[in-house]
Amino acid sequence: MNTETTIPFVFWIIPLASVCALAMAWYFFRSMMKEEEGTARMAEIALYVRRGAMAYLKQQYRVVLVVFLVLAILFAVMAYGFNAQNPWVPFAFLTGGFFSGLAGFFGMKTATYASARTANAARHSLDRGLRVAFRSGAVMGLVVVGLGLLDIAAWFLVLTWFYKGDSSALITVTTTMLTFGMGASTQALFARVGGGIYTKAADVGADLVGKVEADIPEDDPRNPATIADNVGDNVGDVAGMGADLYESYCGSILSTAALGATAFASAAGDMQMRAVVAPMLIAAVGVFLSLLGIWLVRTREGATMKNLLHSLGMGTNTAAALIAVATFLILWLLRIDNWVGVGFSVVSGLTAGVVIGQATEYYTSQSFRPTQDISRSSQTGAATVIIKGIGTGMISTCVPVLTISATILLSYLCGNGFDMSMSAHSIQTGLYGIGIAAVGMLSTLGITLATDAYGPIADNAGGNAEMSGLGEEVRRRTDALDALGNTTAATGKGFAIGSAALTALALLASYIEEVKIAMHRVGDTMTSVGGQTIDAAQATIPDFMNFFQVNLMNPKVLVGAFVGAMAAFLFCGLTMGAVGRAAARMVEEVRRQFREIPGILDGTGTPDYGRCVEISTLSAQHEMVVPSLLAIVIPIVVGLLLGVAGVLGLLVGGLAAGFTLAVFMANAGGAWDNAKKYVEEGHFGGKGSDCHKATIVGDTVGDPFKDTSGPSLNILIKLMSMVSIVMAGLTIAFA
Repeated sequence: MNTETTIPFVFWIIPLASVCALAMAWYFFRSMMKEEEGTARMAEIALYVRRGAMAYLKQQYRVVLVVFLVLAILFAVMAYGFNAQNPWVPFAFLTGGFFSGLAGFFGMKTATYASARTANAARHSLDRGLRVAFRSGAVMGLVVVGLGLLDIAAWFLVLTWFYKGDSSALITVTTTMLTFGMGASTQALFARVGGGIYTKAADVGADLVGKVEADIPEDDPRNPATIADNVGDNVGDVAGMGADLYESYCGSILSTAALGATAFASAAGDMQMRAVVAPMLIAAVGVFLSLLGIWLVRTREGATMKNLLHSLGMGTNTAAALIAVATFLILWLLRIDNWVGVGFSVVSGLTAGVVIGQATEYYTSQSFRPTQDISRSSQTGAATVIIKGIGTGMISTCVPVLTISATILLSYLCGNGFDMSMSAHSIQTGLYGIGIAAVGMLSTLGITLATDAYGPIADNAGGNAEMSGLGEEVRRRTDALDALGNTTAATGKGFAIGSAALTALALLASYIEEVKIAMHRVGDTMTSVGGQTIDAAQATIPDFMNFFQVNLMNPKVLVGAFVGAMAAFLFCGLTMGAVGRAAARMVEEVRRQFREIPGILDGTGTPDYGRCVEISTLSAQHEMVVPSLLAIVIPIVVGLLLGVAGVLGLLVGGLAAGFTLAVFMANAGGAWDNAKKYVEEGHFGGKGSDCHKATIVGDTVGDPFKDTSGPSLNILIKLMSMVSIVMAGLTIAFA
């Protein structure tokens, strides 16, 4: 086996890219802070939202800290007490969670300062409002990629130095680094679920009582739940999304590096090291190209929705096209075997991201027929709006599923040079192709996440404009920015889900590698079906498939697949139920204030905003624990009861069902939201009409679809994979 562990000089581009990303994030933050916050009333509303968001985040981090300490102690016991885990795992796990939480914190801090400044910029022009909101969103994107590459580079340097001279150094290093991905996944799931419950409890309560029952506008200051609603946009769609995509970004790079270490373990010279560094380097170059794309985003006054989408598309598509070209140059300079084929694997991932984004835009934007048809169905009531939205969401799964399927096949075949032999080397290099396709899809995350984080900033800007009583022209501009944000948020969710599918598939192969290391650690050999004894350290993926009988005739695999599919639906049911209970408490509180506080509806009384913020905070903290722990407990139990075969079935079932269900929920929710926006633009009777009220009901149903359950599913499928990898030693020792 190759023992070369000398780090190539080009590796230093990775920490350089990290520093540049963080420096530019700081520059954009300082530039945003120099913008005027507007009137005293605008600043006051922004302060309410900022305090509520920070109070929630501090409370959430206290709960998550307890979970992390318990898990870290468990990993330490496994490592030092039973030799069932690498001793670095507890520390890597904690740093992954810390950086994931830090990325969400910085992004949300920026967003809460940016909303009033975006509204004030919209008083001058649409272009100025777009640039303030988008570049504030770019802080989130750049912090995520900057911290992600910083964490990866630091751990790689430390572990490579520590294991220098080990015959399987790079395999040990990369599989150990995967465990900090579990820390990031755990933090991301709590952030997504807790933030999603918070924001949707407030949103549903504000809509049902304020807009439907009291017939007052969205974001009206007379609505007690308005501030909580605006706080929720930040804790769910900024902090939650940032933690989510931090985990996807790191997971795709680390799983591909682990696959490269295995696929090129016997290659001559330093080929193994170059294959490990390649995904990190592609991501690093993507940072510089994302920065270029961010500077290209601008628009003109009076722009339509298609014009605004084109403005964002100019930045994201330019960055994607340039990274496709740069990838071939990177792989050629690294002299990777089959560099042309591996390059096309990256291109297939990039293309998949664009196709999924365009399909999501088509099914969720009010500029296209599917969402317009949902608006039209409001002429016969809320029931038909819901039926049409569910049907549209189901149909919308076809393009993403077929796209990911084609990407898996293409990236696999390009990665192994279209080798159909199914030999061990063919399988391993093909899986490396799939992993690097996921890296390609996420390589321009700096700008694609900016388009997503932009959404809640624009939404809060509209709320601030409404509550501050700004003119009709300003509200028209903020509405245009908000509607664009709904579409970019839906596109970002589709993008996140697609990348999760590819990353989870790469993690499946990494799980086998971790099983191999776990067996070697406890001194096990493995006996093949033919009776031949094989050292676990030398066994190939086909050897493991035969030994553990991972095939569709093994009932353990089938049971695991059913449990994995069930887990996706159980998780959605629990999170939807949590939103329902929290929203019911919010509805009762808003009704109580309308009854008991004199003068709210005529504007002479002041609502108790703080009480609504408190209800959302307590509900989210209480309700997020069970669904989040579910993703950790299920893989452990399945591993102990059904062994490796059951775990692989679990991960396949969870991936297939979770991916499809997540696309359906995200797109249905996004379409319902923009169907309401389409009516509010003056179609089918406009605001206050029966059609408008029907679409509000649809939007209310869609809220937990698109902002709680749907986006949390992509973390679920990756976290189950990460937990399985980290607990492989436990599975081998006790199954």
